[in-house]
Amino acid sequence: MTNRQLLLGPLSKNNAILVQILGICSALAVTAKMEPALVMGISVTAVTALSSVILSFMRDIIPTRVRIIVQLVIVSMLVIIIDQLLKAFAYDVSKQLSVFVGLIITNCIIMGRIEAFALANKPWPSLLDGIGNGLGYAIVLLVVAFFRELLGSGTLFGIPVIPGILYQWGYANNGLMILPPAALILVGIVIWIHRARNKDLIEQQ
Repeated sequence: MTNRQLLLGPLSKNNAILVQILGICSALAVTAKMEPALVMGISVTAVTALSSVILSFMRDIIPTRVRIIVQLVIVSMLVIIIDQLLKAFAYDVSKQLSVFVGLIITNCIIMGRIEAFALANKPWPSLLDGIGNGLGYAIVLLVVAFFRELLGSGTLFGIPVIPGILYQWGYANNGLMILPPAALILVGIVIWIHRARNKDLIEQQ
């Protein structure tokens, strides 16, 4: 697999959420608005990339019987650092994300890429794989958050984008969109569209 495929593959055709249905919990929980979705996407990308590189460097010295513990320690350390940075420089977003920053530790995408790729490959390919999978995750979050915030609140990144005259004519924000069921529906629609465009993936399964 080339470096280009490692980086760009997870953005669409091999997206972990859309193909393997991994990391879907936070995709449902933090997508009511674009800002927390963007920050969560960046955070997961950073953790996935850095943890993959670190554990790729350590792959030959980690005893097999304790590898999961070592992985959790590395990922936990990175998540704690990111959590503290968010509290220091983006406190409002940190409050919106609440416990979900800490739950990055248990994100299936991160642990899955470490097990499936980083522990068997060199640091540079592992970095590209981590970045690609993190960005693929972030793209899905942003797509879902775009429709939820636009239709549910009439804003994007907190900025009103629907003309006030539409509200005068009777338009109303869809309250369902800011509730968790809407996220599940939208993720399902995105997965359906993705699989309809990539029917070869279904045949391979």
